[in-house]
Amino acid sequence: MLRYRADVRSLGIVAAYWALVAWQWFAAPTQPVLAVALVVTTCFFSWFAATITHNTLHTPVFYSRGMNRALQVLLTVSYGFPVSEYVPGHNLSHHRFTQSRKDVMRTTKARYQWNLLNGLLFFVHVAGDVTAANMRYVKSMRRRRPRWFRQFVLETVACWGLKAALFVVDWRKCLLYVVVPHLFALWAITSINFVQHDGCDPDHEYNHSRDFTGKLINWLTCNNGYHTIHHLEPALHWSLRPRVHEEKVAPFIHPALVQKSLIAYSWRTFFVPGKRVRFDGAPYVLPVEGPDEEWFTTTDQPEATSLGAEAEA
Repeated sequence: MLRYRADVRSLGIVAAYWALVAWQWFAAPTQPVLAVALVVTTCFFSWFAATITHNTLHTPVFYSRGMNRALQVLLTVSYGFPVSEYVPGHNLSHHRFTQSRKDVMRTTKARYQWNLLNGLLFFVHVAGDVTAANMRYVKSMRRRRPRWFRQFVLETVACWGLKAALFVVDWRKCLLYVVVPHLFALWAITSINFVQHDGCDPDHEYNHSRDFTGKLINWLTCNNGYHTIHHLEPALHWSLRPRVHEEKVAPFIHPALVQKSLIAYSWRTFFVPGKRVRFDGAPYVLPVEGPDEEWFTTTDQPEATSLGAEAEA
């Protein structure tokens, strides 16, 4: 059933997320350290589910279209938001127009002198624009691609219907074990864009993205650290990224854009010395910022399938 056997890991990570939620919901640990540790762990596993969402919308997991649609519903209630919404803002805006005015997620929207605020509040600066663009896309797809629209509606009902039901059953548990992890996942999957692209050269064939090659982070996020090769070959399955990165990216990319540790890079970037610089260490002069340029019109036919076979599902 699986197109790539490696996706056993993807499904296992999603199962682990639900095991964590079930453990807390039914056992309700009262020991403070354990309770906090479980909530934090659940937050990260919801984020891992979001990275799997990202992979799935570029390269489907199953041969069966029906099973892929069912997985999108499962990922929706794991990540916490309709995963079909990922298509317009990420696949069709960010991938096609990286860091330009047509990229609704460009990092130059965050412009604080204290770089830590750029990392923490990047989400705040792009969330409204992403949501508005998503809604325009959804409205247009209602007639142009009704199958995609029906899938979006199904995911939306599942997403908010489950949250509402759990809220009625026990609002405290729902907030702590479901809503908080989902909000963290949304913040994290959006904010990772900042470290992957800020200070890079969007016009360069290879230096447009930053890679993180640590084994643990890539095991847990299914190789989402290999970002340059993902932009070059979006439909490449995540399990193939490390090998293809070594063949097609590593010999040509600037060495500073290949980082071993996400944690170490984040410490240097946001704390010590905490300066916002270009990838090569030169001062980063932010371009003049203006409103988003329209990347999608009702007469446009986005090439979604070039960025992942299930982008229209």
